[in-house]
Amino acid sequence: MAKKTLADVEVAGKRVLMRVDFNVPIKGGRITDDRRIRAALPTIQDVLGRGGKLVLMSHLGRPDGAYDPEGSLKLVGDRLAELLGRPVHLGPNEVVGEAAVKLVDGLRDGGVALLENVRFHPGETMPDKAKKNPDGKLTAEQQARHDALVAGLAELGDLYVNDAFGTCHRKHASMFGVAKAIQKKGGAAVAGFLLEKEIRYLHEAVASPKRPFVAVLGGAKVSDKIKLISNLLGKVDRILVGGAMAYTLLKARGVKVGKSLVEEDQVAEMQGLLAKAGDKILLPCDHVATEDFKAGAPVPVAGVDIPDSLLGMDIGPATVGAFGEVVRAAGTVVWNGPMGVFERAEFAAGTRAVAQAAADATRKGAVTVIGGGDSAAAVEQMGLADAVSHVSTGGGASLTYLEGKTMPPIEVLDDR
Repeated sequence: MAKKTLADVEVAGKRVLMRVDFNVPIKGGRITDDRRIRAALPTIQDVLGRGGKLVLMSHLGRPDGAYDPEGSLKLVGDRLAELLGRPVHLGPNEVVGEAAVKLVDGLRDGGVALLENVRFHPGETMPDKAKKNPDGKLTAEQQARHDALVAGLAELGDLYVNDAFGTCHRKHASMFGVAKAIQKKGGAAVAGFLLEKEIRYLHEAVASPKRPFVAVLGGAKVSDKIKLISNLLGKVDRILVGGAMAYTLLKARGVKVGKSLVEEDQVAEMQGLLAKAGDKILLPCDHVATEDFKAGAPVPVAGVDIPDSLLGMDIGPATVGAFGEVVRAAGTVVWNGPMGVFERAEFAAGTRAVAQAAADATRKGAVTVIGGGDSAAAVEQMGLADAVSHVSTGGGASLTYLEGKTMPPIEVLDDR
């Protein structure tokens, strides 16, 4: 990566303002998956080991610019303290201001503070608000809130580290504005080790893939991945499509899909895409369906057509075999999106089989990158996260990167 990283800067005695992605799932007052916290540990431990004063910031959920106890990072701070074996001091509800300055000023070398959820401050997501305004710009009031947060955060750090790949598709205050503010006062703005790893795997997978290069795409909506498919068509050898998005493509081919989820407004465009793709796109040839999405029992569908009374829920055994054969023979695999409703055991076989095929390919020397979101959750759930090359922490961000879009929070970092 052509950007400077944490390894390129001195941190001893300095206040290191680090954006992490601690947007973890919480249910019943407990963190149900701490993978994103654990993924940031190498960067965090490097700063602490070199005597830096670490100030962490993250979002959690979608509080809309005001304190919400359910969005507090207290549980995250407690878990991080357990993992580090040292105290993690939680910041004030207002995120920035005098109390936050006092907290950071009180840190010793090797000390850790975790600011409260940055989305408690109304200035964090203002760049998103600008898109909704008639002229695409912030109002004076919105700009003032954004600038106040940027200034307040920049006051807390001597240098800035971005280790939050999962949020790098958003130009939020803590992701972009504060990096520029730190640079303006003479500080460095660099990538953390997790961000560096994410970009390295994604870049190498697309820019210089080992052949055959196979993309596996799933999930609910083909409209979410049209640009990704178009961008990958000229680079990959095969694209395997499962999940609900496959039914829109199958309908575009004239296949009967029963009551399956279809984006009717995308069918015509998919016809053009399929004509362009030729034989590069491989679609399901059989299915596991049901009569009722919420409680229906699985019904095998041996052929490609789905009866009118059924809706598809997973790829069938013949498709599992065909997809598995392609994945196991691959040199590079990029996977984004499950093959079915994997949250239910009776419809998880397709996703599990693809995960196992990716693990088998990895053992034979393939580079396998799981693109975050539901795919990452599925691989974790199936105990195969350590059996593939890389599991991304960013679903939306990995899609943005693979689509070839610009990512301002990465571009703003210091060049090497």
